[in-house]
Amino acid sequence: MEPDITPAAPSAPSRDVHVWNRDSAVMSKHGPQEVPAFPPEAFFDRELSWLVFARRVLAQVEDSSLPLLERVKFAGIMGMLHDEFFMKRMSGIKRRIRKKSIKLSLDGRTAHEQLEACRTELVRQAEALAVVMREEILPALADEGIPIVDYTAVEESEQQKLRAYFQESVMPILTPLAVDAEHPFPFISNDALNLAVMLPTDGEKQETFVRIKVPDNRPRWVPLSDAGGFVPLEQVIAANLDLLFPARPPSHAYAFRVTRGAEGEIDLNADLSEDELHEPGSIVQQVSAELKARRFAGVVRLGVAADMPEEVVAWIGKRLGVTADDVYPASVFLGINDLLSLDTKGRDELQLPRHQPVTHPRLKHLPRSDCEAIFRRIQHGDILLHHPYDSFDTSVLRFIESAAVDPAVLAIKLTIYRTSKDSPIIQALAEAARRGKQVAVLVEITARFDEAPNIAWGRFLEKEGVHVAYGVEKLKTHVKLALVVREERGQIRRYAHVGTGNYHTGTARIYEDLGVLTCHPEICDDVAKVFNQLTGALTAPEYRHMLVAPVTMRDRFVDLIRREAAHARAGRPAGIRAKINQLQDPPVIHELYLASQTGVGIELNVRGLCCLRPGVPGLSETIRVFGIIGRFLEHSRIYRFENGGDPEFFIGSADWMHRNLTNRVETITPVLDDEVKDRLEQILNVYSEDNCSAWDCRPDGTYVRRTPNGGEEHRAAQQVFILAGGRGTPASVTPFIEAELEELPVPAPLDDL
Repeated sequence: MEPDITPAAPSAPSRDVHVWNRDSAVMSKHGPQEVPAFPPEAFFDRELSWLVFARRVLAQVEDSSLPLLERVKFAGIMGMLHDEFFMKRMSGIKRRIRKKSIKLSLDGRTAHEQLEACRTELVRQAEALAVVMREEILPALADEGIPIVDYTAVEESEQQKLRAYFQESVMPILTPLAVDAEHPFPFISNDALNLAVMLPTDGEKQETFVRIKVPDNRPRWVPLSDAGGFVPLEQVIAANLDLLFPARPPSHAYAFRVTRGAEGEIDLNADLSEDELHEPGSIVQQVSAELKARRFAGVVRLGVAADMPEEVVAWIGKRLGVTADDVYPASVFLGINDLLSLDTKGRDELQLPRHQPVTHPRLKHLPRSDCEAIFRRIQHGDILLHHPYDSFDTSVLRFIESAAVDPAVLAIKLTIYRTSKDSPIIQALAEAARRGKQVAVLVEITARFDEAPNIAWGRFLEKEGVHVAYGVEKLKTHVKLALVVREERGQIRRYAHVGTGNYHTGTARIYEDLGVLTCHPEICDDVAKVFNQLTGALTAPEYRHMLVAPVTMRDRFVDLIRREAAHARAGRPAGIRAKINQLQDPPVIHELYLASQTGVGIELNVRGLCCLRPGVPGLSETIRVFGIIGRFLEHSRIYRFENGGDPEFFIGSADWMHRNLTNRVETITPVLDDEVKDRLEQILNVYSEDNCSAWDCRPDGTYVRRTPNGGEEHRAAQQVFILAGGRGTPASVTPFIEAELEELPVPAPLDDL
C-alpha cells in the first residue's frame, strides 16, 4: 500500500465534523440567505491543501518504480513548486500579518496560524526530499555513471581541469562585492545562487564578508571529462577562489539563496498622476512599475547551506530583514529546481519512452499547400482535441497558420495569456497582418511571471500592424479563444477554437488540455461577442450559450448545480462530474454540499488544491474527490451535468476558484456536438477507472494512492490516452475512432504509469 499523504499539522480541526443541512442557513430579515453558513470544519485550508498536492508530487520522487531520470525531474519540479509557493502564497500571508488582517481562512485559521502550519509542512517536505536525494537518487545516479559529486571527491587530475575551466570561463564573469565601511550590503536578487565568502583581514580577527553571485549563464552542473558526472558550479567557484583573491585566500565560502515575494511593497500607482492613471495604455506603465517593484520585494525565504555557521546566518539575515523563522537550511543542493537542467543526453533508458503526439484522425492527410483544407474538415462537425496526445502543431497551430495565408480569411482574433519564446503563433499573426488581414490580439500583460515577455510580444505585434489590446481594467483575461472570419461564396462564416490551455507550443507537449474547433454559428457568435467586449470596452452582451466570468458564470454554475439537486429530489437521474485544476470558491462548495445532501452523486477530479471536504456523513457523503499525478500536468477543465438523463457537457478556461469566477475574464462553452460529448464521456471514464496514478481524498484530508487489486492490470489514465491516441480506452471507443486507431503509431507501454 502507498502511504497516506497528510496535510501539515494541524492538518484538520480536532472538532467533530457535524451533520449540516439547509436548515443551518443564516437567517436575515429577508429570510434564509442564499448561501448557508457552514462552519470552518467543513473546509480545508487553501494553502495547506496546495501543499498536500506538492506532497503528491514528492511521492513521484520517492517512487522507486519510476525511471531514475523521471524521479530527478520531479525533484526539480518540487523545487519549482516550493519557490512559487514562497513567492506567491507565503508572501501573501506575510502581507496580511503586516497589515494586521483579522480575516480567517476558510477553515478558521488566523494568518499567523496559517504561516506556522505552512512553514511546518514546507520544512517536512524539504527534509523528505533531502532524504530521498541522499539515500536513493544520488547513489543511483552514481551507479549509472552520471554522479553529482562534491569537488573534494574528484581526482586531482580532474580538479586541475575544473580549475582551468573556472579560470577561463567563470572567473572573468564574477563580480565580488565586499561589505565594509565603504561598501554597503549588496542587493541580492530573487532566486539567484550566491556565495558568502569570508576573507581574512590583515591584523584583525574579524573577517570581511564578500558576496559572489553564481552566474546563471554558466551550467549549474559542470561536467567531468574523465569519469563522467557533474560537480556543482558553486563548489568549483568556492574551491578556486584563491585565483580571485591571491593576496588573501578566503577561509570559507558558504552558499545561500534568497526568495522574494511576487509583489513589491511599492504602490503601483505611486509614480502616476491622477490624469496618467486614466491615460490610454496606462496599464502598461503600471505593470512595468510592478515588475520593477518585484525586483526589490521583501525577502520571504533565506535558504542557506547546512554548514553555514549560525553567526553568519544571523548576520546575513539581519541585513536582509528576515527572522530566524525565515531561514531554511538545505542539507542537499540549494536551488534544487536546477536539476531540470541536468544534461543527461543519451540516457534515454533512464527515462520514460519519449512521447510523440499524433495527428487527430479528422486532420490527417491535409496537404500543406491547401490552406483551406482544415476549414473544410471543421465544416463536417466539431473536432475535439486532446493534448498532448493530439498534436498541437497539426491542429491548433495549423488552424492559425492556415488562416494567416488563406486568401478567403478576412480577420483573425486571438487571446495570449502565455506563449512560447519563439512562438510560431505570434509569427503567424504577424504574417496575417502583413497580408492585409484584420488581426486583433488580446495580450494579457498581468499574467504572473510572464508580464515582461507579453509586453514585448504586444509591442512586436503592434509594429507589424496588429490591433493589440492589453487586458481589461481590474480583471485578468484568462480566456483561451481564437476566432477566424472567412468569406465563402459571398457569405461570412466564422470558425473558433475554444480551449482550456494556452497558445503555447512548448507546454502543449507537457500539459494535458482540451480544445474544440467549431464553426457552429451560435458558439462563434458568442466568441465574437467576447472579443468585442475585450477589445471594445463594451458593456456585457447577452450570450446565447457561453458562460462568461465575471458576468454570468458563477450564477450559471450555481443554477446547474441546483438543477441537479431538483432532479434528485424528483427521483430523476442526477449527477455532477468535473475535472478541474483547483476547487476553492466557497459559494460553489456550499452548493455542492447542498446537492450532495439531496443525494446527487458528485465526482470531482481535482489536480491541485481542494477546499471541499468529501465523504462526510450528512454533509458530503455522495462527493468523491481524486486527482491524477503523472508525466503530464493535468490542466483541462470538463464539467458534466446529468440533467435528468440528458447530459450536458462544458469545457473552458475556468476552475471553481473565487479568482476565476470573480476577478478574471473566463469562458466556459457548452458542447453541442454529440460525437464530442461521447469523447468527453470516455475521457472522464478513463480518469475514473485509473487504478495506479490516481489519489483519493479522504474526509480527514489525507490522500491515498490507488493500487490495482491482485492480478488486476495497471490502468494509468495518461498511459491509456497515449496508447489510444488521446481518444479514450480502445475497448470503449466508438467504431469510427476504433478504425482510426489502427493507423496510430503506438509507443512502448510504460510499466506502472
